Amino acid sequence: MLVTCVGILVSDVIASGLPKVSQPGEVTFAPSGIKVCVGGHAANVSIDLLKLGLTRGDVSCVGTVGEDAFGDFIMKELNDSGVVTHIDRTEKAGTSSNMILVVQREDRRFHVDIGANPLLDPRRVRDVLTKEKPCILYVGATGFLGDFDEQLPRILKKAKEELDCVTFVDPVQPHGHGWEYLQRSLEWIDVLHCNDVEAESMTGKNKTTEALSSISDRGVKLAIITIGDQGLVAKHAYDRITMPAFKVPVVDPTGAGDAFSAGVICYLSRRADTLRKLEVASLTRKDLLELLLEGEAAGAACVTDIGTTKAVTRENVDRILREQKEAILDQMRIGFKPF
Repeated sequence: MLVTCVGILVSDVIASGLPKVSQPGEVTFAPSGIKVCVGGHAANVSIDLLKLGLTRGDVSCVGTVGEDAFGDFIMKELNDSGVVTHIDRTEKAGTSSNMILVVQREDRRFHVDIGANPLLDPRRVRDVLTKEKPCILYVGATGFLGDFDEQLPRILKKAKEELDCVTFVDPVQPHGHGWEYLQRSLEWIDVLHCNDVEAESMTGKNKTTEALSSISDRGVKLAIITIGDQGLVAKHAYDRITMPAFKVPVVDPTGAGDAFSAGVICYLSRRADTLRKLEVASLTRKDLLELLLEGEAAGAACVTDIGTTKAVTRENVDRILREQKEAILDQMRIGFKPF
């Protein structure tokens, strides 16, 4: 297996382009309609990778859903997209769902039922990893995954030492516990991606650049903090990169972070023949810049339509890169500038 994706699976109910949020008892009509989309980090990244050019059989997804219509929907979307599925179904909880309200020119408002995600079985994940021996292990939305979160240091250690995986972790604000489990995991993480709010919560640092250094100093080979329409900061070896965002019309920002992760993984996957010999710490500056550009372009493509994966295509990403890559490189900085 080239990439194994582990993490949350969610059914997103999205009302985008709203003029406002209703007051109690008030009706607000959704001009773009209300759409149900597959969501959750593991599902989104799995589907995005195939839409970006990976082939059927190269990408698998591990997670838990309920015995309900939302679970049926997620299973069908993953299978129809060509993802190899290792999805457990449970009667103990329903499938996670997320009601997302997107007001024009404002950030998303999430209303989440965490559902079956905390029931992800760490033993199931270990069994899949032992069988598939992926080149890249992606763990998405750790923090919502119950016992799996507490087992994360052991799982990542096994992935690195026994399976020689490249490990990529994308955490979220923990549910029901703190960040200690992730602090114990950092030495086994090759790539860590989070947003600026998560980085501040994780490290206790209120400046993004300080949070970035704190994460990197704990052993992460490539730390990336995305900052919405401001772009990103990243630290790798001796390089500290500040990269502005691509400029695109924003329709729905849902799923942009997952698309970014998929873009980064897609770039790494093109090195699959050498990944088992190549340490992420040994990426050249050229590799690093191309990797970040691919991630940003995938995230930018995502926001141009409603839903988490619809606009993430190879064609859209290549077009954005072709039109704006040189301008982004001209504005990029090596070294920190304050955020």
